[in-house]
Parts: sequence; C-alpha cells; structure tokens
Amino acid sequence: MVNIKRIVERQREFFHQDKTKLLKFRMEALCRLEKSIRHHQEDIYRALKKDLNKSEFEGYMTEVGMTLAELAYVKKHLPIWDQKQWKLSPLAQFPSSSFTVREPYGVVLVMAPWNYPFMLCMEPLIGAIAGGNCCVVKPSAYAPAVSEILSQIIGEVFPEKYVAVVNGGREENTLLLEQRFDYIFFTGGVTVGKLVMKKAAEYLTPVTLELGGKSPCIVVKDADLSLAARRLVFGKYLNSGQTCVAPDYLLIDEKVKEEFLCWAVYWIEKMWGKEPLDNPDYPKMINEKHYNRVLRLIDGEKVTCGGYGNRETLQITPTILEDIKWDSPVMQEEIFGPVLPVLTYKNLDEAIEKVREREKPLACYLFTENRQIQKKVLKQVSFGGGCINDTIIHLATSRMGFGGVGGSGMGSYHGKKSYETFTHEKSIVKKSTKLDLPIRYLPYTRGKEVLLKLFLR
Repeated sequence: MVNIKRIVERQREFFHQDKTKLLKFRMEALCRLEKSIRHHQEDIYRALKKDLNKSEFEGYMTEVGMTLAELAYVKKHLPIWDQKQWKLSPLAQFPSSSFTVREPYGVVLVMAPWNYPFMLCMEPLIGAIAGGNCCVVKPSAYAPAVSEILSQIIGEVFPEKYVAVVNGGREENTLLLEQRFDYIFFTGGVTVGKLVMKKAAEYLTPVTLELGGKSPCIVVKDADLSLAARRLVFGKYLNSGQTCVAPDYLLIDEKVKEEFLCWAVYWIEKMWGKEPLDNPDYPKMINEKHYNRVLRLIDGEKVTCGGYGNRETLQITPTILEDIKWDSPVMQEEIFGPVLPVLTYKNLDEAIEKVREREKPLACYLFTENRQIQKKVLKQVSFGGGCINDTIIHLATSRMGFGGVGGSGMGSYHGKKSYETFTHEKSIVKKSTKLDLPIRYLPYTRGKEVLLKLFLR
C-alpha cells in the first residue's frame, strides 16, 4: 500500500519551498495539465465508456469539454485574480494604505465521486493548483477505469511531491482522513460528507462539501409543457440519472399533469428510442449495488413509463412513477438513478411549503413564464442553485459558483470561486511612519474623545 503519510509530508516540504506560490509556476502547471488531457482524450472516453457506458459525445459534453473550458477560463483570469486588491482605509487609520492578498492553504485533499469521475476530480484540482497548493487527489474506487487514466495523466504532468493520486477504497479513505490537511474538498453523499467534516474538525481543517439531496422540479400550469418535458427528460436521465443536480422529483400543477406526462414519455422515446436499453449511448448504473437499490425504489409503485432493467448490463430504463405520496419509499432518499416520481399540487403555496419542509436541496428547477411566480419561488425556497425554464445547465459555467446549502453542502467552486475556495484572503494595513497621531494613546482626554467620535462616524 502507498505510504499516505509520507506523501503528505513530502508535499508539505515542497510547499514550504514556496515554488507553488509563483504565478509562472502555476500557469505552467495548468498548461501542462491541459496538454495532457488533450493528448489522452480518447483514453478518457474509453474509460468513461467502460465505467458508465457513456458515449463519447456525452463524455465530452459533461466531462472533458467542461474541464477544458474551466482550464481555459482559469488560465485567462488567474493573473488578474492573483493581484493585490487595494481597499479604502478608514479615516481613523490615517495615514495608511489597505489591501488584501490571497495565499494558498498548503496541502489540500480532493476527494472525488464516481458519477462524473473525470470532471469532478479535475475541476477542484484546477482550483487547487491555481491557488498555489499542493494536492492529494482521491478518485472513486467505483470508477476504476477512469481512476487509472487520472493516475496516468497526473503522474505524467506532476511530481508526487506536488500533486499525487491515491487510489483505493475505504481503507485508503480512512487513512487519508487521519492526516492533517490544510483544506479538504469532498464531493459525494451526505453520510460520508458528515464523516469528512467530523474528521476535519479534529484539526480544525476547513472543508467544502459538495453533496446532493432531493432536488425538486416545479412545473406551473402556464409553462410550455412540451419544452419543459424535453428539458426535464434531458436533465433527469443524463448519465442514467446519476447526477447530483438531477431533478429528483416532479412537482406539477394537477391540472396539467396528464398532458405533461404524455410529452415526457414522447421525449423519452424521441431521445432514447422505443427500447432505451438497446441504445448504445444509454449509460448504465455504476455497479450492481446501486442497480438493485434503484430497482427497489420502483417496486410496488405505479409505473407510467419504463420500470425495468437489465442485470447483465446494469441498465435501468428511463422510468416515471405516478400517484406518489410524500411518504413513499422513493421520496425518502436521493434517487440517483433514472426514476422520476411525480407529485401534484393544487396551488403554488402548497408546493412551496412541501419543498421547504424537507432538507435544503442542491438544486431547484422552475418552469413558468410568470415573473411574479419566479420571484416568489426564488425568495421563499432555499437551495444551492438552479434554473428557470431549464435543468442542470447552471453548473456548466465558470462565471458562477456552484455549491450547496444546508443539507446539500457548503462552499462553492468553478472559475474564480475555485480560486477563492483554495486560498485564504489576508487583509493588510500598511501604516505610514511619517506621522503618528496621538489620539489612540493614553492618557484619554475629553478632547481625544471628541476627535475619536469624529473619526469613527
């Protein structure tokens, strides 16, 4: 087994040489990483096909393309982000100048999940490198083919004392969390997220937790039902539903439910064919454990579409469940599979209240043309991020941060947010030595008090 403790020690020694803090060093590191990713694109697609049966198109759209776009954005803006930021000094500190500078945390840990095993490993790593850190990367053991190519790419680009990959399962995760890191970035489920936070607390290590939850899709009766169904079907069944921001359940006005479901079934067939399991581009569940778990959520429910799978290929058809109750088994956990429970509401206030009764979701999707309803939902419902009249695309940009709130996580990343996540902002006041006002020094007098109140207004 790899000596995890020694890896962390060597990275801390290298970090203290201050090379990673040099802008030129970081820019060159990001360029090398981009070059290697482009060189290994075909290998990445083959690995994604093996682990998740992703097509090359989907692999580029949701993993490689997003990673390359993030790299390009960060490289373009990093020299600006890295500059000293001047701030206005208060009158009470005259004469002085004030500014902030950002510094890397040090040795950081990135723990990646299996559902988007390449992109969700690389994007946090890009932020860690841009910030000037050394980094230990832990890919998911559930995606072994992608883990192997990640190890190859990172091993070719970086010395282990700078960026290292640790492969393995629970034992390696446990050993990693016993080390003292300066920052931990975790993407995964709530249960493991709580363990990560508990272990981090022993060293007071700051964390970013990118979790999940039951993200609602609310459809109002004035929505363009065909377009809403098309965009919902895309977002829900992408990667066979194994997406942290996938619409977890549909909450729809009862007056338009039947028409909407007709459109949903139409678009499922249009995208995947009459028999989705025969479509070579339809992804599979990551393993038998999750295949069985998702099928159990279908048992005993009214199936409108799909509802079956192929154990040999670990694929489950795009499924829609009707007449679901809030206490149904499928509503008690994040589905993380191609199953869409449908619930109805009579009025919007009822729908909002039902969403607010649950843990704060990672995402929320609203389909309506009514601007007042849009404002109302955004104001009253707390969630990580989302879309109006679309699904999942809010995370596909480097210009906005992405993250959860409450039970769906803490912290955010993408673009500048990634740089800020992996750096600490230091506030500095540089005081002049040419003049030293005596107002703050003892003895305190009535005259000084008057001047102090004047300065601090």
